[in-house]
Amino acid sequence: MLKKILFLLLLPLLLQAYTMNELFSALDKHSQTKADEMLVFKSETSVDLVLSKLYPTINLFASYDSYLNPVGVIAIPPNELLQMVKDISVAQPFSSDITRFGAKVTMPIFVKSIYTLVDSAKALHKSNQAQKRINTIKNEALIVGSNANFIYLEALKRSLNIKEKSLLETKKSVQLKVDNGRLMASALYKIDDSLNQISIAKNSIDIQAKTTISTIESLTGIVLFKPINMQRKAKFSENNFNSLEPLKEKIGANILNIKAQKEKLYPSLTLHGSYTYSQAEAYNNNKNIAEEYSNIGLILGMPFFDKSKYENISLAKVKLKSSQIALEKSIDILKAKSRMLQSSLVLLDNSQTLYEKSIQNKKKLLVIAKANFKSGRLSTEEYLRYEDDVVAEEANLYKTEALKWQANMQLAVIYANKIEEMVKWVNL
Repeated sequence: MLKKILFLLLLPLLLQAYTMNELFSALDKHSQTKADEMLVFKSETSVDLVLSKLYPTINLFASYDSYLNPVGVIAIPPNELLQMVKDISVAQPFSSDITRFGAKVTMPIFVKSIYTLVDSAKALHKSNQAQKRINTIKNEALIVGSNANFIYLEALKRSLNIKEKSLLETKKSVQLKVDNGRLMASALYKIDDSLNQISIAKNSIDIQAKTTISTIESLTGIVLFKPINMQRKAKFSENNFNSLEPLKEKIGANILNIKAQKEKLYPSLTLHGSYTYSQAEAYNNNKNIAEEYSNIGLILGMPFFDKSKYENISLAKVKLKSSQIALEKSIDILKAKSRMLQSSLVLLDNSQTLYEKSIQNKKKLLVIAKANFKSGRLSTEEYLRYEDDVVAEEANLYKTEALKWQANMQLAVIYANKIEEMVKWVNL
């Protein structure tokens, strides 16, 4: 029975065999990433939409017209018309009721702005592709940073468990001394209060862990029961702030858009044609007539004056300038943030070394303090202070390690590094 209960308690941990690769794969399939994919698909469709303007436009039509006076069904040369007038048996192509069927086609032969707008749309498509890639890196970095925080909380909880175990052992000896009258009951109350504080701290850790787990779940749909053990595989790689690639591509699109707006002032050459089949009753003898005609031609268009075209050029220039200013601002921000994070990493490395050394010393002092407390040479308050010092310093160490992970992940996002090349992981 005991084995069965133990198995049920450990089942969630046994079922969990997640690696960071699995979390990243889940991220690729999650709604967070699908939303970015839709933006990429939308921009790809925009490219096709602009390209479609280069294709011919064909419209079918059917019409019925009734006139007060007979009108021509088809244009007839004067000489042919004279022959029809002389012979009344010939149905003349004039009628008051005419039915027409046919098709019309137009196709741009040369409209320079369309080709430039295609290039601009392709640049925006590249911008959205780059943004999707950057967003994926950001989300992967957030997963790694959250997992690092989860590791910190679990490590801190283990330290508290060790402290709790130590205090429980001490409580037994104190209880005997209190029962024998060698110690006042207040010593027992102080240890009980310290144990209670440990329970409060562990409860607070569990609350923080829930938030961390929720962050990972919101990105992947996966609930972690324990953190994934991680080690740094490579340092971040500095470059020209590749995280700004989406904005750089957008600036390229803005430049092309200005060019396209200017090209709308250029002459354009358009092919047009039509085919029409007409049916009616001749007005002179009521005989049925059926006529068809077609035409094809070229239209050379030359914009003479259109105020809106000049305003569109001005608007395109404003958009370009706004993007350029945004890029300059982003570069300044990332430079400052990168310097700060790299400086912080140096300080965090130094802090980690100092904390590790301090923990070794405080553990040695704790052993001495515990011995002195048992022999009565140390008060309860002083002994408990040594217990607190060890856990506090271990908490500082674990927090420093988590901060180092988070700083490295922020730098990876700034330089758009591949997260999987920076981290290696093994299940605990």
